[in-house]
Amino acid sequence: MIKKRKKNPYEASASGFYISMSAHKARRIIDQIRGRSYEETLMILELMPYRACYPIFKLVYSAAANASHNMGLNEASLVISKAEVNEGATMKKLNLGLEDEVI
Repeated sequence: MIKKRKKNPYEASASGFYISMSAHKARRIIDQIRGRSYEETLMILELMPYRACYPIFKLVYSAAANASHNMGLNEASLVISKAEVNEGATMKKLNLGLEDEVI
């Protein structure tokens, strides 16, 4: 039996799929921003020197836009309450070996 999760009326979300980077690198950044305010999160993500910051920055910005547009919440009062990173699809690498050589 599948249970439907009750959605909190004051909770906005954004999801990112097919972002090509390791989950370990993204978790390193997510652990830094979890529990912080929206404005503080944007400053942290802009100043961190990691490549994974930009996709996470876009997701946080999108979640804030969803909260302000759909629910009428003020962006200054937003807090990152839940953030998680999961492993994505693994790309299959093609190894031609000797088939590629011309004799």
